[in-house]
Amino acid sequence: MLRAHTDWIVALALLLAPVSLLAADMTGWIGTYTSQAKVSTGSGGIYSFKWDSKTGGFSDVHAVAASTNPSFLALHPNGRFLYAANEDESGVGHITAFALGDPASAAALKNLGSVSSMGSMPCHLAVDSTGKWLFVANYGSGIIALYPIQSDGSLGEAKQTIQQQGSGPVAGRQESSHAHEVVQSPDGHFLLAMDLGADRIFIYRFDAASGTLTPNDPSSAAMPRGYGPRHMVFSKDARLVYALSELNPAVITLRWNAQRGALTQLAVISSLPADFTGQRSAAELALHPSGKFLYASNRDDSNTIAAFQIGADGIPVLSGWTPSGGKTPRFIGIDPSGRFLISANQNSGDMYIFRIDPASGALTRQGAAVSVPAPVDILFAPTHAAASASRSAP
Repeated sequence: MLRAHTDWIVALALLLAPVSLLAADMTGWIGTYTSQAKVSTGSGGIYSFKWDSKTGGFSDVHAVAASTNPSFLALHPNGRFLYAANEDESGVGHITAFALGDPASAAALKNLGSVSSMGSMPCHLAVDSTGKWLFVANYGSGIIALYPIQSDGSLGEAKQTIQQQGSGPVAGRQESSHAHEVVQSPDGHFLLAMDLGADRIFIYRFDAASGTLTPNDPSSAAMPRGYGPRHMVFSKDARLVYALSELNPAVITLRWNAQRGALTQLAVISSLPADFTGQRSAAELALHPSGKFLYASNRDDSNTIAAFQIGADGIPVLSGWTPSGGKTPRFIGIDPSGRFLISANQNSGDMYIFRIDPASGALTRQGAAVSVPAPVDILFAPTHAAASASRSAP
């Protein structure tokens, strides 16, 4: 009788106990800055983590690969190779390739070597949909470059480089081209390059068979003057592009013509309140997997996440702001389940988790901060039958 009573108490306790954050079903990596203004941040380079997509929680966060300023990470479509943009402060940047160890742990990374990024301050890279090529955007020099991916995952020397041209009216930020992101069109036929310095989105046709970029006709789309386009994401149906501007924070909606490779501006909506008077700068854009919600992070004096609901016409409608939890939300991303949004706050060295309301898209912060030195990118990796997350960049 005593044993039966004890078993009942244990069963009840287990039922009422909170779900453990260690019940991880996904893994991934965190890109960081190891130094800022040539001062060490204390970061160990690339960090790995485990993630519970049911409760929304990180565990086992630790450094797994020494790498200089790995500010953006990209995963090969086969899930076996990882690439890091090394934003070296001393001059020309690099791209480092890694082979994954056990995909279920996301821990072991084998360094396959580095190549020059062919420019300064590489801030974004992307692997093309065939898995044969890698694109990189060099912010400092305004150069984009294309690399062959070898069978072992390592990178060959750059096959092509393109020096973008242009300038804008904002002194100190737009004297010349600053390539900030490279995004392949959903059909793989075009590459779009966001250029903060030129106030343009450059458009290239891409031949995956030969690995060749050629200027499209039209060769670019002009953005509002002085806005500084930074990041973009295609709508779920691939008919629209949502572009985020950094210098004058706003979401710019453009119609995408997949046959011509042409963009037509439809709407411009600020990501900040109309009465905001502080220093302003936007950073990252994230589209919910449902295609119903869009989020933008605001840095400097705001440190908020702006939430938008996507209207029936595809135009975002601002629905509110949520504090990011820390300083300088350089990156925001949505986990593959679509239940949670994560902010990576560069200057406060922490990450916060927000639950996403499936009906309204509203964010509710949950749990305590996760400490990581100068986090600037989060990349989820597939485990078991899960698929790799589709995402924008910091």
